[in-house]
Amino acid sequence: MLNNNFMKDSLIIPDKKIETNKNFPLFNELSQKQHEQIVFCSRPEAGLKAIIAIHDTTLGPALGGVRMWNYSSENEAIKDVLRLARGMTYKSAISGLNLGGGKGVIIGDSRTDKSEAMFRAFGRFVDGLAGRYITAEDVGMSEKDMEWIFSETKYVTGIPKSLGGSGDPSPVTAYGVYMGMKASVKKVYGSDSLEGKRIGIQGAGSVATHLARYLKKENAKLFITDIFEEKAIKLARETGGAVIDPNKIYSLDLDIFSPCALGGVVNDDTINHLSCGIIAGGANNILDNELKHGEMLRERNILYAPDYVINAGGIINVSSELEGYNEQRAMEKTARIYDTTLKIFDYADKKDITPNKASNILAEQRIQSVGKVSTIYSSKSELSNREGEIYYKYRS
Repeated sequence: MLNNNFMKDSLIIPDKKIETNKNFPLFNELSQKQHEQIVFCSRPEAGLKAIIAIHDTTLGPALGGVRMWNYSSENEAIKDVLRLARGMTYKSAISGLNLGGGKGVIIGDSRTDKSEAMFRAFGRFVDGLAGRYITAEDVGMSEKDMEWIFSETKYVTGIPKSLGGSGDPSPVTAYGVYMGMKASVKKVYGSDSLEGKRIGIQGAGSVATHLARYLKKENAKLFITDIFEEKAIKLARETGGAVIDPNKIYSLDLDIFSPCALGGVVNDDTINHLSCGIIAGGANNILDNELKHGEMLRERNILYAPDYVINAGGIINVSSELEGYNEQRAMEKTARIYDTTLKIFDYADKKDITPNKASNILAEQRIQSVGKVSTIYSSKSELSNREGEIYYKYRS
């Protein structure tokens, strides 16, 4: 049974006026945030408990990673997958991709619960959606896991390069965060140099590791934390950073706070402790309440780089598989995050709104304008060149 808190999440922009029924909280949530579909996947003998959410397919099939996380409840998993799916819609739109937004979550401990049967079963559920959802690698997943999923469906990206895929997307995700961070520093300080900047990285996973390596090359001063201390120590040793207690990272005197683990870390409990000028990280849904906390950061003169904008390198990378993967093209597209981020900051200033509101308006404008094109009849010809069609033909 869903509790009442499930309905209290604020949207990025105001909801449409839709009639609700208190007896159907999940359907209310899908309607209010305009999700198209949610799929519950169960295969007890394989240890699989998973949820797939599809938010919007106006621009194309929903592409989004599947993460494996040991959620404490169904409610927590549902809340996470719905927010993540919606974020993918905006991420694809603002990045200029012809893709919609979707996400998958597998409930379990990624360190102890994985099995071939689990991921192959998940692949079967993905395949049953017949291309409405294309999965990819996310938190808690590996290339090997994606390879097992690929054994059961062609609707998967981020598979090993040896199988024709793009491999681990985290290096490209990190590069996009790095470019967004440089754009943020340019906005605040007038120069995009990160030399000497005090940067706190929350998380020491794949994206955080690659990001820290970029920052080390610019001689930034790094402060690293992770709930698994051994991971933080390992990354700090490699990059010359300092290890920080997870509970102290928020109040640390920083130029940039970079959340690179799970979302919701800027919330009612943490926001007043922040001592930084910029928030720019690789995590999704960094703001627990987009409207409320976005405004609070603005009032405190903390510049927030919208997470789904600057962490879009991953989806840009895996979406390149749909056209036939080319690493150079993927990196060039990801580098454009720098200009996109500055464009959003400029639009926010012009409209006197927060950057997260600005990015959503620009993303929605693209969805609405391009979506109108679909009202024109067109045959499914070989010349359509819609992302995904070439991909499906290639893997048939």
